Amino acid sequence: MKKIIFTTLLSLVLVKVLAQGPPITADKPIMLGGNSFTTKTLAEIRNNDRGTAVYVPVMLHYLPTSNSLIALHLPYLNYDLDDAGSGSTLADIKVQGKYQFFRKDGTGRTWRMVAKTIQTLPTGKELDLLELSTGEYQGYYGIVSGLETLKYGISTEIGYNWAPDGNQDEFRAKFGVGLPLLKPQYPNKQLNLYFEYTSSWLTDRDWYQLLYAQGIQYALKTVTFDLAVQLPLIKDIPENRALNYSVFLGTRYTF
Repeated sequence: MKKIIFTTLLSLVLVKVLAQGPPITADKPIMLGGNSFTTKTLAEIRNNDRGTAVYVPVMLHYLPTSNSLIALHLPYLNYDLDDAGSGSTLADIKVQGKYQFFRKDGTGRTWRMVAKTIQTLPTGKELDLLELSTGEYQGYYGIVSGLETLKYGISTEIGYNWAPDGNQDEFRAKFGVGLPLLKPQYPNKQLNLYFEYTSSWLTDRDWYQLLYAQGIQYALKTVTFDLAVQLPLIKDIPENRALNYSVFLGTRYTF
């Protein structure tokens, strides 16, 4: 009986605590309960030899069920680029969908996998800012998996971005590790470190980048705050397109 009670309580802790700390530049398959909403933003300040772009999306995520998600991302963009001038505009709107097709829970851990798609609408200017503003339709299709325990979290993603009218076809892979600095507690209170890698190969252009992001996240009840700095480890790409650095600032609220 004691074992049953302990397992039940630990499962509740997993649902309440682990579900609150998604990665910053990566993704995770953990979902909250059905019929829940999350509003969030993850602003990116991106700099390369062309100039600087500031991308601020307003995102609304809705879970119709505990294993499905639909989302709408409405992005604002401010840019100052050598070859495109400067200005402020609407970037490419994104519609996202997820479906969790695998879940295995254990004592103090959970392993899940989801199918994911992002449909990028050509509402932005043709600035050739990859994933931000290209002015071309794109469809991304991938698989996200994640293992979370009370001591650490591991997330992976692999997918392909298809751009039928342009040359932004991309094979993308991500890997992230999250380490909590505080003991699990309820109500939820977390301080997490994230170590995240992004591998990006633009197949049409034969460009390749390997990026590393170091992030920190503070979560309190249903609110989280994110900060991360992303730097290139490998840059097999023209200098005026290669990333110098990106800074990410984000917050989210679940209700």
